[in-house]
Amino acid sequence: MMATDATLILGAGDGLSASLARRFSESSEQVLLAARNINKLEPLCLETKAQAYACDVTAPLAVKHLFDVLDKQNVRVKTLIYNVGAYTRGAIDQIVLEEAKQVLLANAFGAMIVAQEASKRMIKSGAGVLLFTGASAGIKGYPQSSPFAMGKFALRGLCQSLSRELAPQGIHVAHFIIDGLIYSEKRGAPFDDLDSTLHPDDIADTYFHIAQQNRNCWTYEVELRPFCETF
Repeated sequence: MMATDATLILGAGDGLSASLARRFSESSEQVLLAARNINKLEPLCLETKAQAYACDVTAPLAVKHLFDVLDKQNVRVKTLIYNVGAYTRGAIDQIVLEEAKQVLLANAFGAMIVAQEASKRMIKSGAGVLLFTGASAGIKGYPQSSPFAMGKFALRGLCQSLSRELAPQGIHVAHFIIDGLIYSEKRGAPFDDLDSTLHPDDIADTYFHIAQQNRNCWTYEVELRPFCETF
């Protein structure tokens, strides 16, 4: 029985991940959504015909279970999108260490756990795409944002290492630096200004394009920002 190719989006919810689900569902591949709370995903699943799976990406056994379930369902993850993020702010002398730990786990360690399980399967098939959502904080640390900067810097380092390790085995790894606010009407100002924010649908178009690239011309890292963003 032939395996079903799928796009797996981890950290699914509103905003960018929803736009990614819509964009990738336009192709012939099945879209799979993973999040700790999947109740919130029901409307998106109905809209995109996606399937939802509960998974805590910071827990190795939970991630392994997710991929084992997909194996049993004869689903092959052709494209994986790690769109997980966690954030906390605070002066260095006031940061709650447990909160900082969770930020590091979600932004970096979880990405490595997921990459490990996905790559085990992609290496066997000699193909696959791993896409990771980064941020401005992955290239410049901001005041009172040290846990987030640590997590996103670590994610960028992971992607660089994975690219060099997995590209010769036919696996495309790409890191996306989202340098700017993502448009959200619900969040109000300044997120609802279409002229100064990145629209999630346009970001999703870029992800989709890079996922389809021929291996003779792969993009390994891309910075996305609105025209007015300073850098």
